[in-house]
Amino acid sequence: MATKKHILVVEDERDLVELLEINLRRAGFEVSSAADGRAALARARSLGPDLVLLDLMLPHLSGSEVAQRLRAEPATASIPIIMLTARADEVDQIVGLTIGADDYITKPFSMKILLARVQAVLRRATDSPRAPGRLALGQVEVDTASHQVRIDGEPVQLTLTEFRLLASLLLARGRVLSRGDLMTKAMGPGVLVTERTIDVHITALRRKLGPAGGLIRTVRGVGYRASEAAEASSAVD
Repeated sequence: MATKKHILVVEDERDLVELLEINLRRAGFEVSSAADGRAALARARSLGPDLVLLDLMLPHLSGSEVAQRLRAEPATASIPIIMLTARADEVDQIVGLTIGADDYITKPFSMKILLARVQAVLRRATDSPRAPGRLALGQVEVDTASHQVRIDGEPVQLTLTEFRLLASLLLARGRVLSRGDLMTKAMGPGVLVTERTIDVHITALRRKLGPAGGLIRTVRGVGYRASEAAEASSAVD
């Protein structure tokens, strides 16, 4: 029998927690919960959940601070995070994605949509892009089997979405991938996100790669490519 995936629900609205627990368990998940930011960190560290549903507005520590701390610790850095928040403005979504969320759902939400997004993120966590075990470009090395990234031999912590974007770009071997292509490869088919979402993930990925981030080039009006070669065309940044 397959082991149930474990979801950690971090939310201070008790009624919503109970509703999420009922529906997640009905969908076949094991569920734990935490009602504030400090408890969320402690439970994530001790339980090692397969995914965290994380409210943005929490007592003691905000969801943003919780996400940043989880991403900063090697033991929790790769746990997928879906942000839950009442803030629907694009700038708030961008902030959530920039600090390390893999997806972002605004309240009120359809439980069917939430469950579909949870399943999609978990699929991305287990299904690597079809690729050899090791991809390399310049000083960047990607191990698709262990989900590890190294630059000049030093490990770099990426979110699940950032990892899949990088692996997809390296696997394309210099070909340009449109934002639509990258959405499908990194987020999965049928996941509705804006092109701006991909741009935000690429910006965060470049920042984490440091000087090696220059390997990811913007092809204006088209998408992105990964290449070491200098480009003569002004259409490529």
